[in-house]
Amino acid sequence: MAKLLARVAPWLPSARAQPDPEGPWSFRVLGEDDTRDLWAIVNEDPVANVFVASHLESMGTAAPSFAGGEIIGMFRHHDLRAACWAGVNLVPVGVTDETGAIFGDHLGRSGRSFSSIFGLSEGVMDLWSTFEDYSAEPFDVRPTQPLMAIDADPLIRPATDLRFTRPEELDRLLPACAAMFEEEVGYSPFIGGSEHYRRRVASLIGRKHSLAAFDDDGQVVFKAELGTVSSQAVQVQGVWMNPDHRGKGLSAAYMAAVVVAARALAPTVSLYVNSYNARAIAAYKRVGFEQVDTFATILF
Repeated sequence: MAKLLARVAPWLPSARAQPDPEGPWSFRVLGEDDTRDLWAIVNEDPVANVFVASHLESMGTAAPSFAGGEIIGMFRHHDLRAACWAGVNLVPVGVTDETGAIFGDHLGRSGRSFSSIFGLSEGVMDLWSTFEDYSAEPFDVRPTQPLMAIDADPLIRPATDLRFTRPEELDRLLPACAAMFEEEVGYSPFIGGSEHYRRRVASLIGRKHSLAAFDDDGQVVFKAELGTVSSQAVQVQGVWMNPDHRGKGLSAAYMAAVVVAARALAPTVSLYVNSYNARAIAAYKRVGFEQVDTFATILF
């Protein structure tokens, strides 16, 4: 892997983020030598930080990825205190009310833009409190999304017809994935062309991270993805029940089957859900999920 030169960007104080008497903060893109220190922050909450943990495990380093994502570190006295994954999405790690506003100001001054910001609510919303001064208007701000997890067998019997999707089923699965996306974010993933989204779904299938149940006509009844996987946790995403099968009490058994499949990869299974989705939260609790923290998402 090519080593990229770290870029140092000293913090410039703003009216909303005053200099700290304990000393200045500094920022730079993390490299291979920062891997151990970043792991220390990630391991403080391996469930919430599964996105960055997955990157560290797959790449073996905190250095920038081949796809262009990089991790920006926030330092005081040369000690790494917090970080943010900065690629298409922005994902804070270890960002708190002490560091969030300062980090957001730094990112705003850098001129960066992102398609979303997600992570623990405290870090996301404190970062957003200053980053919003530089950002385009968000499509949606969701400050309270229960982060739920289970680290044991499900409490109910899993559905027997849920299985990993096969490559030849891509065209049958794709409309269900697009419907879930549009329900969740309010617009079609095919805007601007379908090829990019098609490749993403195909990649999930190829990695055996796509699960679905089909009816006798070959239509998707239920689907979910093992969206982010580390050795310690799996974060489930893209949960969707065909509207023709909603209200029948089927979703909990399918989610139990998702838990069984995911726990073959890691001991803890998590997901985050919109706080207003009472029906989904009730189904997850039936399976054995419990709220362990709160996420937030900002969509652009």
